[in-house]
Amino acid sequence: MLLPVSVTLGVVLAVLLVLAAAVAAWASLGRSREILVAGVRAAVQLAAVSLLIGWVVRSLAPLLGFVALMFAVAVWTAGRRVTGNRTWRWAAVPIGAGVLPVVGALLLTGLVPVRGLALIPVAGILIGGALTATVLGGRRALDELAGRRGEVEAGMALGMLDRDARLEIVRPAASDALLPGLDQTRTVGLVTLPGAFVGMLLGGASPVEAGAVQLFVLVALMAVQVVAVATVLELVARGLLHRDP
Repeated sequence: MLLPVSVTLGVVLAVLLVLAAAVAAWASLGRSREILVAGVRAAVQLAAVSLLIGWVVRSLAPLLGFVALMFAVAVWTAGRRVTGNRTWRWAAVPIGAGVLPVVGALLLTGLVPVRGLALIPVAGILIGGALTATVLGGRRALDELAGRRGEVEAGMALGMLDRDARLEIVRPAASDALLPGLDQTRTVGLVTLPGAFVGMLLGGASPVEAGAVQLFVLVALMAVQVVAVATVLELVARGLLHRDP
């Protein structure tokens, strides 16, 4: 076992969480409360999932319901991070556009069986990647649009369509949302050994098998995130995903 479940582990986790919040407060980052709430929520949610996972994987209906819940929470989280108005619901489009084709292809080819212990981790990784890309891409695009509104209007004055003028402004900044995934893929095995690789090794798989699974995860994540960023850019350019003035 990599980390024994004990009182010592609980104490170390609590100290690290409080330390993170304290440093954020000291540096005036304005996220101390969010850090504490996120840590406590993670503990509660993981405890609940640990208790429910055995029941969820027994039949198809609860399995699909759990995956749908993961998707809904991702849409809510991403949408509310990007904008505070009702257009947050459009976050379902980039997340779905990135995740659904990849998961569908994996199920149809049989690479991932329709079983909880296989489908839930893969779907969770892909949904999480799409969530991150949607948040980063959407926020960067809307921030850039707000700061360079005059350039958009200038482009329209020169005859460009509103969508095209917006895209010219927001595309370079929003594409930065792909950098975390790209850097993780470039440095895998040299700087980091990601969770899938370590988990496979701890589960008894050979290094070659673990490497193949990790490569699959990284490539699938890149595909999901590229689609998510491209889709959220289109939504912003068309004015479907926006912030109130």
